Amino acid sequence: MIKDKLNLSVAVATFNEEENIKRCLDSVRRLADEVVVVDGSSTDKTKDIAEKLGAIVIATSNKPMFHTNKNLAIDNCHGKWILQLDADEIVSPELAREIKQIVSNFNHLPNAYWLKRKNYFLGRYLTKGGQYPDPVIRLFKKGKARLPEKSVHEQMKVEGKIGWLENDLLHWATPKFSRYWLRENRYSSLEAEKLFKDNLNLFNPLNWLKYLLIKPLFTFLNIYIFHKGFVDSWQGFVFAFFSGFHFQWAFLKYLKMKIYGTDNIEEEWK
Repeated sequence: MIKDKLNLSVAVATFNEEENIKRCLDSVRRLADEVVVVDGSSTDKTKDIAEKLGAIVIATSNKPMFHTNKNLAIDNCHGKWILQLDADEIVSPELAREIKQIVSNFNHLPNAYWLKRKNYFLGRYLTKGGQYPDPVIRLFKKGKARLPEKSVHEQMKVEGKIGWLENDLLHWATPKFSRYWLRENRYSSLEAEKLFKDNLNLFNPLNWLKYLLIKPLFTFLNIYIFHKGFVDSWQGFVFAFFSGFHFQWAFLKYLKMKIYGTDNIEEEWK
Protein backbone atom coordinates (compact mmCIF):
# COMPACT_ATOMS: atom_id res chain seq x y z
CA MET A 1 0.00 0.00 0.00
CA ILE A 2 1.28 3.51 -0.88
CA LYS A 3 2.36 5.28 2.31
CA ASP A 4 0.33 8.45 1.73
CA LYS A 5 -2.79 6.28 1.32
CA LEU A 6 -2.51 4.68 4.74
CA ASN A 7 -5.45 5.33 7.06
CA LEU A 8 -4.18 3.91 10.36
CA SER A 9 -0.72 3.24 11.73
CA VAL A 10 -0.13 1.54 15.08
CA ALA A 11 2.90 2.72 17.10
CA VAL A 12 4.39 0.53 19.85
CA ALA A 13 7.58 0.90 21.91
CA THR A 14 8.91 -2.31 23.45
CA PHE A 15 11.53 -3.72 25.77
CA ASN A 16 11.50 -7.44 26.65
CA GLU A 17 7.81 -7.90 25.87
CA GLU A 18 7.84 -11.41 24.40
CA GLU A 19 4.98 -12.43 26.70
CA ASN A 20 2.74 -9.62 25.45
CA ILE A 21 3.67 -8.41 21.97
CA LYS A 22 1.91 -11.16 19.99
CA ARG A 23 -1.37 -10.63 21.83
CA CYS A 24 -1.11 -6.86 21.27
CA LEU A 25 -0.31 -7.04 17.56
CA ASP A 26 -2.88 -9.77 16.90
CA SER A 27 -5.57 -7.46 18.27
CA VAL A 28 -4.87 -4.87 15.52
CA ARG A 29 -4.00 -7.27 12.71
CA ARG A 30 -7.20 -6.56 10.75
CA LEU A 31 -7.36 -2.93 11.77
CA ALA A 32 -3.94 -1.42 11.07
CA ASP A 33 -2.51 -0.58 7.66
CA GLU A 34 0.94 -0.31 9.22
CA VAL A 35 2.52 -1.33 12.53
CA VAL A 36 5.71 0.40 13.72
CA VAL A 37 7.57 -1.13 16.66
CA VAL A 38 10.51 0.68 18.25
CA ASP A 39 12.44 -1.89 20.25
CA GLY A 40 14.83 -0.76 22.97
CA SER A 41 17.43 -3.52 22.56
CA SER A 42 15.30 -6.34 23.95
CA THR A 43 17.24 -9.38 25.14
CA ASP A 44 14.32 -11.76 24.60
CA LYS A 45 12.34 -12.66 21.45
CA THR A 46 10.27 -9.46 21.24
CA LYS A 47 11.93 -8.19 18.06
CA ASP A 48 11.67 -11.55 16.25
CA ILE A 49 8.01 -11.98 17.16
CA ALA A 50 7.12 -8.47 15.97
CA GLU A 51 8.94 -8.97 12.66
CA LYS A 52 7.21 -12.32 12.05
CA LEU A 53 3.87 -10.58 12.57
CA GLY A 54 4.71 -8.07 9.84
CA ALA A 55 5.68 -5.06 11.93
CA ILE A 56 8.28 -2.52 10.87
CA VAL A 57 10.85 -2.86 13.67
CA ILE A 58 13.27 -0.06 14.51
CA ALA A 59 16.08 -1.00 16.90
CA THR A 60 17.40 1.55 19.38
CA SER A 61 18.61 1.78 22.98
CA ASN A 62 16.29 1.43 25.96
CA LYS A 63 15.74 4.95 27.26
CA PRO A 64 15.01 5.55 30.97
CA MET A 65 12.22 7.93 29.91
CA PHE A 66 10.32 5.53 27.68
CA HIS A 67 8.15 8.27 26.18
CA THR A 68 11.23 8.97 24.05
CA ASN A 69 10.92 5.64 22.22
CA LYS A 70 7.14 6.00 21.99
CA ASN A 71 7.61 9.33 20.22
CA LEU A 72 10.16 7.72 17.90
CA ALA A 73 7.57 5.12 16.93
CA ILE A 74 5.00 7.85 16.35
CA ASP A 75 7.44 9.85 14.19
CA ASN A 76 8.00 6.83 11.93
CA CYS A 77 4.31 6.23 11.25
CA HIS A 78 2.84 7.18 7.88
CA GLY A 79 -0.89 6.81 8.47
CA LYS A 80 -3.35 9.70 8.56
CA TRP A 81 -4.36 8.38 11.97
CA ILE A 82 -2.06 6.88 14.63
CA LEU A 83 -3.02 4.47 17.40
CA GLN A 84 -0.32 4.43 20.06
CA LEU A 85 -0.30 1.27 22.18
CA ASP A 86 1.76 -0.28 24.92
CA ALA A 87 2.79 -3.89 24.34
CA ASP A 88 0.62 -5.08 27.23
CA GLU A 89 -2.54 -3.52 25.78
CA ILE A 90 -5.20 -5.21 23.67
CA VAL A 91 -7.72 -3.58 21.35
CA SER A 92 -11.04 -5.28 22.04
CA PRO A 93 -13.10 -6.33 18.98
CA GLU A 94 -15.70 -3.70 19.89
CA LEU A 95 -13.07 -0.97 20.10
CA ALA A 96 -11.52 -2.12 16.81
CA ARG A 97 -14.87 -1.69 15.03
CA GLU A 98 -15.30 1.76 16.56
CA ILE A 99 -11.80 2.87 15.53
CA LYS A 100 -12.35 1.56 12.01
CA GLN A 101 -15.37 3.82 11.65
CA ILE A 102 -13.42 6.83 12.93
CA VAL A 103 -10.37 6.47 10.67
CA SER A 104 -12.50 6.05 7.55
CA ASN A 105 -13.36 9.75 7.79
CA PHE A 106 -10.53 12.24 8.33
CA ASN A 107 -12.48 15.49 8.04
CA HIS A 108 -14.78 17.19 10.55
CA LEU A 109 -13.63 15.06 13.48
CA PRO A 110 -11.69 15.75 16.70
CA ASN A 111 -7.92 15.59 16.29
CA ALA A 112 -7.61 12.96 19.03
CA TYR A 113 -9.66 10.62 21.20
CA TRP A 114 -9.72 9.49 24.79
CA LEU A 115 -9.94 5.72 25.21
CA LYS A 116 -11.38 3.99 28.28
CA ARG A 117 -8.67 1.69 29.55
CA LYS A 118 -9.59 -1.35 31.66
CA ASN A 119 -6.73 -2.54 33.87
CA TYR A 120 -6.11 -6.23 34.63
CA PHE A 121 -4.49 -6.67 38.04
CA LEU A 122 -3.54 -10.01 39.62
CA GLY A 123 -6.46 -11.97 38.23
CA ARG A 124 -9.25 -9.44 37.75
CA TYR A 125 -10.10 -6.19 35.97
CA LEU A 126 -10.21 -3.34 38.48
CA THR A 127 -13.55 -1.52 38.44
CA LYS A 128 -13.08 0.83 41.41
CA GLY A 129 -10.24 2.63 43.17
CA GLY A 130 -10.27 5.30 40.48
CA GLN A 131 -9.00 2.72 37.99
CA TYR A 132 -11.96 2.57 35.63
CA PRO A 133 -12.39 4.14 33.29
CA ASP A 134 -8.67 4.89 33.16
CA PRO A 135 -8.70 7.50 30.36
CA VAL A 136 -5.76 7.66 27.95
CA ILE A 137 -5.30 9.59 24.71
CA ARG A 138 -4.18 7.02 22.16
CA LEU A 139 -5.91 7.67 18.83
CA PHE A 140 -4.97 10.87 17.02
CA LYS A 141 -4.35 12.46 13.64
CA LYS A 142 -0.73 12.41 12.52
CA GLY A 143 1.09 15.55 13.61
CA LYS A 144 -1.60 16.58 16.08
CA ALA A 145 -0.38 14.90 19.29
CA ARG A 146 2.84 14.08 21.08
CA LEU A 147 3.97 12.63 24.39
CA PRO A 148 5.87 14.95 26.74
CA GLU A 149 9.20 13.54 27.88
CA LYS A 150 9.13 14.76 31.47
CA SER A 151 6.89 12.36 33.39
CA VAL A 152 5.64 8.84 32.55
CA HIS A 153 2.23 9.84 33.91
CA GLU A 154 1.68 12.81 31.60
CA GLN A 155 -0.92 12.50 28.84
CA MET A 156 -0.54 13.31 25.17
CA LYS A 157 -0.32 16.98 24.33
CA VAL A 158 -2.94 17.53 21.63
CA GLU A 159 -3.45 20.34 19.17
CA GLY A 160 -7.19 20.86 18.82
CA LYS A 161 -10.37 19.14 19.98
CA ILE A 162 -10.40 15.77 21.78
CA GLY A 163 -13.33 13.32 21.62
CA TRP A 164 -14.23 10.11 23.45
CA LEU A 165 -14.56 6.52 22.27
CA GLU A 166 -17.09 4.25 23.95
CA ASN A 167 -15.40 0.85 24.03
CA ASP A 168 -12.59 -0.47 26.21
CA LEU A 169 -8.86 -0.73 25.64
CA LEU A 170 -7.82 -3.78 27.65
CA HIS A 171 -4.64 -3.30 29.67
CA TRP A 172 -3.04 -6.61 30.61
CA ALA A 173 -0.85 -4.69 33.01
CA THR A 174 -0.08 -6.98 35.92
CA PRO A 175 -1.24 -10.59 35.60
CA LYS A 176 1.62 -11.48 37.98
CA PHE A 177 2.94 -9.60 41.00
CA SER A 178 6.53 -9.94 39.74
CA ARG A 179 5.65 -7.83 36.70
CA TYR A 180 3.94 -5.22 38.88
CA TRP A 181 6.99 -5.06 41.17
CA LEU A 182 9.33 -4.59 38.22
CA ARG A 183 7.24 -1.75 36.82
CA GLU A 184 6.90 -0.02 40.20
CA ASN A 185 10.67 -0.29 40.62
CA ARG A 186 11.10 1.62 37.36
CA TYR A 187 8.47 4.24 38.18
CA SER A 188 9.89 4.87 41.65
CA SER A 189 13.35 5.34 40.11
CA LEU A 190 12.00 7.97 37.74
CA GLU A 191 10.25 9.69 40.66
CA ALA A 192 13.50 9.62 42.65
CA GLU A 193 15.34 11.14 39.71
CA LYS A 194 12.78 13.96 39.61
CA LEU A 195 13.26 14.62 43.34
CA PHE A 196 17.01 14.71 42.73
CA LYS A 197 16.66 17.23 39.90
CA ASP A 198 14.34 19.34 42.07
CA ASN A 199 16.87 19.05 44.92
CA LEU A 200 14.24 18.27 47.55
CA ASN A 201 15.46 19.60 50.91
CA LEU A 202 16.30 16.65 53.19
CA PHE A 203 16.95 18.99 56.13
CA ASN A 204 13.27 19.93 56.20
CA PRO A 205 11.48 17.40 58.45
CA LEU A 206 8.20 18.18 56.71
CA ASN A 207 9.54 16.58 53.52
CA TRP A 208 10.29 13.37 55.41
CA LEU A 209 6.79 13.42 56.91
CA LYS A 210 5.24 14.16 53.53
CA TYR A 211 6.89 11.30 51.60
CA LEU A 212 7.09 8.68 54.35
CA LEU A 213 3.64 9.16 55.89
CA ILE A 214 1.26 11.78 54.49
CA LYS A 215 1.38 10.99 50.76
CA PRO A 216 1.38 7.18 51.24
CA LEU A 217 -1.50 7.29 53.73
CA PHE A 218 -3.55 9.77 51.69
CA THR A 219 -3.05 7.75 48.50
CA PHE A 220 -4.10 4.50 50.18
CA LEU A 221 -7.22 6.02 51.74
CA ASN A 222 -8.14 7.84 48.55
CA ILE A 223 -7.98 4.67 46.45
CA TYR A 224 -9.26 2.11 48.94
CA ILE A 225 -11.93 4.11 50.82
CA PHE A 226 -12.96 7.23 48.90
CA HIS A 227 -12.87 5.52 45.46
CA LYS A 228 -14.17 2.22 46.89
CA GLY A 229 -11.17 0.09 46.00
CA PHE A 230 -12.41 -2.41 48.59
CA VAL A 231 -15.03 -3.52 46.04
CA ASP A 232 -12.21 -5.13 44.04
CA SER A 233 -11.54 -7.68 46.80
CA TRP A 234 -7.96 -8.35 47.94
CA GLN A 235 -6.61 -7.08 44.62
CA GLY A 236 -8.08 -3.67 45.46
CA PHE A 237 -6.27 -3.65 48.81
CA VAL A 238 -2.93 -4.68 47.30
CA PHE A 239 -3.21 -2.03 44.58
CA ALA A 240 -4.07 0.71 47.08
CA PHE A 241 -1.29 -0.30 49.49
CA PHE A 242 1.49 -0.37 46.92
CA SER A 243 0.25 2.82 45.25
CA GLY A 244 0.95 4.52 48.57
CA PHE A 245 4.23 2.68 49.09
CA HIS A 246 5.43 4.13 45.76
CA PHE A 247 6.18 7.48 47.46
CA GLN A 248 8.15 5.91 50.29
CA TRP A 249 10.16 3.84 47.83
CA ALA A 250 10.93 6.84 45.64
CA PHE A 251 11.96 8.93 48.65
CA LEU A 252 14.31 6.23 49.96
CA LYS A 253 15.91 5.91 46.52
CA TYR A 254 16.35 9.68 46.45
CA LEU A 255 17.95 9.53 49.89
CA LYS A 256 20.39 6.91 48.61
CA MET A 257 21.20 9.09 45.59
CA LYS A 258 22.01 12.05 47.85
CA ILE A 259 24.19 9.99 50.19
CA TYR A 260 26.09 7.87 47.67
CA GLY A 261 25.82 9.95 44.50
CA THR A 262 23.50 9.67 41.50
CA ASP A 263 22.40 6.14 40.68
CA ASN A 264 22.56 4.94 37.11
CA ILE A 265 18.79 4.81 36.63
CA GLU A 266 19.23 3.18 33.24
CA GLU A 267 20.75 0.08 34.86
CA GLU A 268 17.34 -0.82 36.30
CA TRP A 269 16.00 -1.14 32.75
CA LYS A 270 18.42 -3.85 31.69
